[in-house]
Amino acid sequence: MKEYANPRMHSTEHILNQTMVRMFKCDRCFRAHIEKKKSKCDYHFDRPLREEEIDDIESKVNQVIDSNLPVREEFLTREEAQAQYNLGRLPEETGDRIRIIKVGDYDACPCSGPHVKSSR
Repeated sequence: MKEYANPRMHSTEHILNQTMVRMFKCDRCFRAHIEKKKSKCDYHFDRPLREEEIDDIESKVNQVIDSNLPVREEFLTREEAQAQYNLGRLPEETGDRIRIIKVGDYDACPCSGPHVKSSR
């Protein structure tokens, strides 16, 4: 994650990813670009999303944010993390101690980026 990434936006990316996984049974985004002026998350889909689906995604993400979930970190050994998570998006220089970001009980994934202390 870039040094200048906005922690609020980046934490919301985690919520969006988990929402997509839950709603569409897809993988987390394969590419994300998170900045103040323009952000995007890319997912593999075989069709465009319908307007109602986009509205549902927005509503669910906002609901999770409003629930004021704690955002915390825990550390696992690389071996433990590999057994539970996809480590493919972590920087190459990530060592044997893997940081897992947890958004309440809604989402958990390896991450090296900046985060807020709660979803709201």
